[in-house]
Amino acid sequence: MTQQAAPVGRGPKKRRTYDAAFKAEALRLASESRSTRAAARQLGIREKLLYHWQAAEQVGSAEVARDPQVKALRAANKRLAQEVKILKKALAIFSQPIP
Repeated sequence: MTQQAAPVGRGPKKRRTYDAAFKAEALRLASESRSTRAAARQLGIREKLLYHWQAAEQVGSAEVARDPQVKALRAANKRLAQEVKILKKALAIFSQPIP
């Protein structure tokens, strides 16, 4: 009876960690680049990892959008934009010469 030796592996792979500055630079490069794939190739990281970082960034911005203070500020901004629009129309009407 012959026994085959189990293949000797390299052991478990270590996960690479990236600091916040590298992630921010990678996200900036991906947004300025023509494609996320090209940006990932240029940085030497997996394309899937860069997509994961982009998705996590969008979730963070969605959480900010749910904040009641942000909602109130956006509503106030919308109201003020409408007021400016109305005032511009009024200015156009009242600046016409009287016949």
